Amino acid sequence: MNSKILLIIAAGIALFITYTSAYIVNETEQVVVTQWGRVVDTPKQAPGLYFKVPFIQEATYFPKNLLLWDGDPGQIPTLDKTYIWVDVFARWKIVDPVKFFQTVNNTVSAQGRLDDIIDPATRNFITSYRLIEAVRRSNRELDTFEIGLEDIQKEQMEQIAAGRDKITQGILEQAQPKLSPFGIELVDVKIKRINYVEQVRESVYGRMIAERKQIAEKFRSEGKGEAAKIMGEKERDLKRITSEAYRTAQEIKGKADAEATKLYAQAYGVDPEFYSFIKSLEVYNETLGDNSSVVLSTSAEFLKYLKGYN
Repeated sequence: MNSKILLIIAAGIALFITYTSAYIVNETEQVVVTQWGRVVDTPKQAPGLYFKVPFIQEATYFPKNLLLWDGDPGQIPTLDKTYIWVDVFARWKIVDPVKFFQTVNNTVSAQGRLDDIIDPATRNFITSYRLIEAVRRSNRELDTFEIGLEDIQKEQMEQIAAGRDKITQGILEQAQPKLSPFGIELVDVKIKRINYVEQVRESVYGRMIAERKQIAEKFRSEGKGEAAKIMGEKERDLKRITSEAYRTAQEIKGKADAEATKLYAQAYGVDPEFYSFIKSLEVYNETLGDNSSVVLSTSAEFLKYLKGYN
């Protein structure tokens, strides 16, 4: 009976020792085995079942996949003395778990080291370039060129020499050597957001409003010029039509007068004396009224038709 109890106890102790000595590493983890705080074995990075000395050795787990570093937005002046808020993020991973354990020990401390290294590198590069270099990646034409703003936009758009991609690459290259002693590889650095400080933002908005007013004035002047052109063409066409109508009317009147004169000549040519008589009567009617007084000689030619009727 005692032997069975001893066997059960021995089996329980063996299972407990086996349980405490075994550890599992999955695909996203890597393990460093330490004894009294010192690394005693090569890090386990391949997934599987491993064993350690129970109670004496300890398995410390570290992530093997990509980790996020998200920096705090900071106010940084550019080379052209424009103050902006810059928000940067990065991706990093633990490539040497032994160095990582011996230096920073955990991911929380590692975040602090990343803050101390990436933030100064970001400040160095932002202050070394103009604002447009941090904003744009290339010198491609903006989409606003398609709506008729080419002349104004092309005059005001500056050309970049480096661009945002080269700035972030420079931050990465400057920070990586300082992170290698901690067993950290900086995989990528990107600028998440760039914004103006309040004072600069108001100035930029004012300039944008002025540019839009300039564009609006340009469109207005073009519209006024086009309107003046249309009005000029209208006046020209109106004068041409009026002139042609007046010429046609005068031609018709001239032909009518000529025809009337011809008819009068034919009619009065039959009896010239009668024509002279009729015209004299018309003159009498126009010149002699009820209150008219005329002193003429009786031999005057003007009264020759009145003599015969006395």
